[in-house]
Amino acid sequence: MSNKHVLRFGLPKGSLQEATIEKLAKAGYNISVSSRSYIPYVDDEELEIRMIRAQEISRYVEHGYLDCGITGHDWIQENGSKVHEVGEFLFSKATRQPARWVLAVPEQSPIKSVKDLQGKRIATEVVNLTRKYLRRNKVRAEVEFSWGATEVKAHELVDAIVEITETGSSLRANKLRIVDTLLYSTPRLIANHAGWKDPWKRRKIETMALLLSGALEAEAKVGLKMNIAEKNLAHLLQSLPALRNPTISRLSQEGWVAVETVIDEHVVRELIPALKAAGAEGIIEYPLNKVVF
Repeated sequence: MSNKHVLRFGLPKGSLQEATIEKLAKAGYNISVSSRSYIPYVDDEELEIRMIRAQEISRYVEHGYLDCGITGHDWIQENGSKVHEVGEFLFSKATRQPARWVLAVPEQSPIKSVKDLQGKRIATEVVNLTRKYLRRNKVRAEVEFSWGATEVKAHELVDAIVEITETGSSLRANKLRIVDTLLYSTPRLIANHAGWKDPWKRRKIETMALLLSGALEAEAKVGLKMNIAEKNLAHLLQSLPALRNPTISRLSQEGWVAVETVIDEHVVRELIPALKAAGAEGIIEYPLNKVVF
């Protein structure tokens, strides 16, 4: 038996799968999933990856079958799992908004608030979260588990649904109206409590968290490089606070300096013309792989 260290890492199958694998690749861990095996290949022999439904990951981490995993805050809450939360990671580049579980009813429904659910029926995939929500609001209603296609049931089978949404567009398309938000959820990296106390495992998990957050941080930022005459430098830095604290280095050409910085990508389109107007030349914008603060 080799006594090499191995970390068992659970990745969410389904909607988060592609984004998670893509982000881990940016963090430096290349994972390839085969349709024939539920054990993906990863180019790190200290890692064993398991693809498991996001709904179940927190339970497997809590019971120690997995040392750590990535899953939504919603499923940790739904399962009532006792796990160590290492960090929060926003994967959805499209919206940068956390997903939320909402109470929704047909547009024409008389239901205006949670209080109107007294004695009614609700379908959802998050039965525990919904029951807790009803208890908090002192409302008695029937909650049934739904295997999906929940939006369809709202019009025929139940009075209301509790469903996950990022933008609300799918609910609107199904002629549903949002009454209330039960929970906001973002992906979390979680660890088993006993595993977190193991120095090797903890170091390994912390390293992955650091690289992953560096990769996510880099997504919304770009590097910017330019040359400028030294006499124009003070004006440039004063007029463009978006440049943060740039690195300034001398050029071999007398009286000129190079300026280099990392900035938010969305300000670049306004910034480049302003830099040009302030006397900057040879402006280069380049993508970043990781930004570690």
